[in-house]
Amino acid sequence: MPCFAALDVSQKTTAICVVDDAGTIIAEKTVVTCPEVITSFLRDAAPELLRVGLETGPLAVWLWNELASRRLPVLCIDARNANAALKMRPVKTDRNDAAGLAQIMRVGWFKQVRIKSRDCYQVRSLLAARETLVRIRVKIENELRGLLRTFGVLFGKRVGGFTGRAREIISGELDASPEMRIIAETLMKARASVCDQIKVMDTRLGAIARESPTAKLLMTAPGVGIITALSVVSAFDDASRFKKSSSAGAYLGLTPRRYESGETSRNGRISKQGDKMVRKHLYEAATTLLTRNLRSSHLKTWGLKLAKVSGFKKARIAVARKLAVILHAMWKTNTSFRWDQSAA
Repeated sequence: MPCFAALDVSQKTTAICVVDDAGTIIAEKTVVTCPEVITSFLRDAAPELLRVGLETGPLAVWLWNELASRRLPVLCIDARNANAALKMRPVKTDRNDAAGLAQIMRVGWFKQVRIKSRDCYQVRSLLAARETLVRIRVKIENELRGLLRTFGVLFGKRVGGFTGRAREIISGELDASPEMRIIAETLMKARASVCDQIKVMDTRLGAIARESPTAKLLMTAPGVGIITALSVVSAFDDASRFKKSSSAGAYLGLTPRRYESGETSRNGRISKQGDKMVRKHLYEAATTLLTRNLRSSHLKTWGLKLAKVSGFKKARIAVARKLAVILHAMWKTNTSFRWDQSAA
């Protein structure tokens, strides 16, 4: 008899429910979150298993890979999509959630989520770690500026950057305040250590980009550097996952929301769905493209014309969306960026 199963995964335990083709529960149990234990239970309880579903979550990637390697028909489904059905249940428990997910797998009312390759997750981990270090560096800099402003010392901007200005202040304006000098020196040492670790991450990301033909191809586009190229590659994983390149903008949450009901019909702000980090990198690339003295292109000309009509902020978002579409098309067709309008 065909069976369907679902897993409600937590850090320590996993609730499992198995239903038949008629929706009757034939087996359920709470086990330790261990791929071998889960596989053993499912093979004993449901020899003719058609689908096993689990929601997106912190352990979803690891558990999906482990179960798939054991030849289970496992699917990862969108937690937001599943929540729309599960929230109708008056009592929420892990056991009830597993039963609800099993019924979703049986009727097919779910949205499958793609599990990317291991290399993509490794690159994404490097990018996320680098972003965390950059945030810490910026926080240290802002903290130092704020502390000095309390005592009337304005940081400002000088030739030589942040480090040069900090040394100038520590050696000059803080002579009369030994305590503040110690604080400033400590924060600068911490900042220097963080900057060293950022350089380590940059070196590793640069080496990966040099070995990746796709990353080198995407970097031919204006404003796209190592970080943006690797970020896009790790988000898309495979160019064939989108039938149309225009879907790339919606996937990254760079297209407007739409609300229509009766006589009401309006477009809202961008949806901001999908990968926040990639969206941020594309926004920064669009800003670079529009503001830096780069080689002229049809994309920059289009963005500057839009900025005059709709404002610079909206133009940057529009250029970021269009850049995502162009990068996907470049990857799909294995074609470098076309600078002139006629070629495009």
